[in-house]
Amino acid sequence: MNEHSTGCSPAVLDAVRAVTREDIARYEDPAASTRLAERWFGVDEGWLLLTNGLDDGLNAATQGMAASTRREPRAAHAAAIVVEPAFEMYALYAAGANLDVVRVLPPASLAFDLDAVLGALSPDVRVIYVTDPNNPTGLAIPNGALGRICEAAPHAIVLLDEAYGEYSGRTAIGPMLDRYRNLIVGRTFAKAYGLAGLRIGAIIGHPDALAPSKRVLPPFGLNICAARALEAAFQDRAYVDWSVAQAQESKALVYDFCRRHNVAFWPSEANFVLMRVGDRASAVVAAMLERGFLLRDRTQLPGCAGCLRMTAGVVAHTRQALEALVDCLRETM
Repeated sequence: MNEHSTGCSPAVLDAVRAVTREDIARYEDPAASTRLAERWFGVDEGWLLLTNGLDDGLNAATQGMAASTRREPRAAHAAAIVVEPAFEMYALYAAGANLDVVRVLPPASLAFDLDAVLGALSPDVRVIYVTDPNNPTGLAIPNGALGRICEAAPHAIVLLDEAYGEYSGRTAIGPMLDRYRNLIVGRTFAKAYGLAGLRIGAIIGHPDALAPSKRVLPPFGLNICAARALEAAFQDRAYVDWSVAQAQESKALVYDFCRRHNVAFWPSEANFVLMRVGDRASAVVAAMLERGFLLRDRTQLPGCAGCLRMTAGVVAHTRQALEALVDCLRETM
């Protein structure tokens, strides 16, 4: 799942251990943690909502938009666009909100196809899911593409999933959010921060864009351990920087491995690498699991036949996985 293979910052663990029985007995007011996160991302007050994992935020944004749409005459035909290959939950969120799912299939290169996305737009579309960098390819959205989509679909919200934004070093958080009031950016603290088990994420956008999400989110969706952990993680930026640097070094090792073993791969801006090993992909994943390494079988995703995805995390762990992968590739030939 591209989690941090070493874990969270030691400061986070200390903060969680300091939570008292009285703290646990009370509902956690998210106001203080929200303000810390707003400062972390450099946005004004009211431009960010903390959620129980980014999944919860993306779902709330979908449900909120769908609820607003149900009051319209064309509500029965409302739709959501999923740009494939994509995180499987997007389609489930859309279906759960009673939105028709329109899938934009990828070219053979798996590159982001702006023309195809624009061609799929219609007055019925209310939600557009976009990921930058993409999961599972790690590829970036071309410069200018996001703005084109926002401008072409003022009647829809564009949900930009930046779960791997720490690794790409790019973000739409900033002037774009003020310029495009239909843009919502999602971020997670599960990956580079190592907080996946505590479930904490954020959706960021103009208050008008966040209003429908706010109406469907529960008032106490943030738990006390996640709140204290987030504060400690923000105070240890060096750990996040180290995590990102480890992923970058690990990706270089994976690229070198793929070149030496004639395995096709996609250069990634995230903390994973998608590689194509052909019909043996599922067998390779199973063989790696027997050795204690979990790779992700992506063969069923559109455009990803024969592909598996490997997390590029802590360098020492990547080296161990690649040593095992040599044997698995030989065994499955």
